[in-house]
Amino acid sequence: MSVAHWLYKSEPAAWSWEQQKAAGEKGTEWTGVRNYLARNNMRAMQLGDKGFFYHSNEGLEIVGIVEVCALSHPDSTAKGDDRWDCVDIRAVCDIPKPVSLKDIKANEKFAKMSLVTSMRLSVQPVTDEEYLEICRLGGLDKPPQ
Repeated sequence: MSVAHWLYKSEPAAWSWEQQKAAGEKGTEWTGVRNYLARNNMRAMQLGDKGFFYHSNEGLEIVGIVEVCALSHPDSTAKGDDRWDCVDIRAVCDIPKPVSLKDIKANEKFAKMSLVTSMRLSVQPVTDEEYLEICRLGGLDKPPQ
């Protein structure tokens, strides 16, 4: 089984990278997703999958790496609506030099990246190549695998 890569968007005023790190090893539920494609992405995740933590609206940059620490399960904020699932994620490491949306859009290597083509999708896949290139741009010499 190979590790897949993802991107999770959060408005820092609602849930920031600092709050994600403060959640510790236990991590936290990635709740509140009400989009079927994003939900299906979470349902496809495996334990240990890595992902980028992206600050949307404010900052517009990738600031950290997280990993899936609990598989898809009912979203506790869905109030009994069983259509919505979530995963639990925990912080792995900071991105030493946050990678901005502006820099991603300016780089031809990311022309097909979901962050560029599906701006509104809150949980999206990241290819292995995109993952490694963003880690390189962010100053991570040895990206978590």
